[in-house]
Amino acid sequence: MLKVLCRLACLLLLLPAAEPTIAQGDSRPNIVLILADDLETGTLPLFPNISRHLVGQGASFDRFFVTNSWCCPSRASILRSQHVHSHGVLTNTAPEGGFDRFHTSNLERSTVGTWMQQAGYRTGLMGKFLNHYPGETAEETYVPPGWDEWAVPVRKLYDEYGYRLNENGVPRDYGWEEEDYLSDVLARKARDFITDSDEPFFLYLAPIGPHNPANPAHRHAHAFPLAMVPRTPSFNQTDVSNEPLWLRDRPALGLDAQADVDEHYRRRLRAMLGVDDLVGSVIDALRESGELDDTYVFFTSDNGFHLGTHRLKQGKTTPFEEAVRVPMVVRGPGVTAGLTVAHLGATIDLAPTFAELGGATMPAFAEGRSLVPLLRGRPPSQWRRHVLVEFTRPANRSSAAQTPVPAYQALRTEQYTYVKYETGERQLYDLTTDPYQLSNLAATADPGLITALDRRLAAMAACSGASCRQADSQG
Repeated sequence: MLKVLCRLACLLLLLPAAEPTIAQGDSRPNIVLILADDLETGTLPLFPNISRHLVGQGASFDRFFVTNSWCCPSRASILRSQHVHSHGVLTNTAPEGGFDRFHTSNLERSTVGTWMQQAGYRTGLMGKFLNHYPGETAEETYVPPGWDEWAVPVRKLYDEYGYRLNENGVPRDYGWEEEDYLSDVLARKARDFITDSDEPFFLYLAPIGPHNPANPAHRHAHAFPLAMVPRTPSFNQTDVSNEPLWLRDRPALGLDAQADVDEHYRRRLRAMLGVDDLVGSVIDALRESGELDDTYVFFTSDNGFHLGTHRLKQGKTTPFEEAVRVPMVVRGPGVTAGLTVAHLGATIDLAPTFAELGGATMPAFAEGRSLVPLLRGRPPSQWRRHVLVEFTRPANRSSAAQTPVPAYQALRTEQYTYVKYETGERQLYDLTTDPYQLSNLAATADPGLITALDRRLAAMAACSGASCRQADSQG
């Protein structure tokens, strides 16, 4: 009863600031975001908890995209609901990116954490925050504003064993026992957070899997022994003669390289089983605390991943679907189980969605759209018609060596992928006839089409705040 009264009081205080999306007398929902690291589309059916509790009970977005197919710029976009050209976190490393850029630019003063906290939510961030946190500009004990509960790795986060967590400003080391596995530790902390809350909560859970080196929990070390990467038409692409130089320079994958890709795929699936267990633990905690029917659970990834596609043994940062399109599933009050959403969505839409569900006030700089109408099955008459993806090649030599891709701006429309590289090269794919992006039409397409795409891309690359929601719907 105390929890319901607290929620009602908070809602009444917030009604002037944001239009409510729930009936009068109802309490505001809890919100959980589970963000995987480098998870490609197409594998969710392999994970029982995700399949049963999220996909089977929620809405799946067919076309959901990132603003940048690299961890830190993408996560900055999620935290701020901004495109990369607006928040300025361009890469994973300082000085152009990473946590240091986010911190020294004072971007953390206003994030989804502060918005939800100011709306009366109890907030928590557990798992990966931003690359190279706490960096050179903060101490290991530093907790950014907006978070009531904080459990974020500060050392060796990708190993999942033998790491150090900043737990609400107190560093704590974990070892190599089964119970030390990071996804399991996050699951226990999430359970405590959920069961201890007497007010509506917003929980941002960011496990490491399946990011390299994709270390699984000991119990999952031998799972998927025969799994192989799907041999889609884009796997080890045969003809790259019409592609930009960076792709033409990629040799075809030999049999040994393909075997390496398959082994990497198996490691990633094993690592994802830890994430799947975390999802199951969250659902169990919500059910046991009586909160499951009053909670939205969102599951997505910060970017996709190449596994042999377009001749890339592994990696991201490209404008191809494998890198920029990510899984996205939502379950919660009023969401139709088994619903498939075909409208274009983007990770900048997450924070506006949380804000509308929770009655929080969005800042003027936010550039995404609330997904609530799509979740309710009532899409608006005017919706986004394209998504902007931006990539800046890092100046840091070691970081630059990780990707062969030049800087680019890309437009993913309902029909096309259109890319302009800093080299002057272009790519154009008609996804209705070429869903695997094997035939680059840039040199032969109707000039009028190229002009129209150029105009739309330029408008998106120059947009800011609310103007982005005008630019993204223009034909």
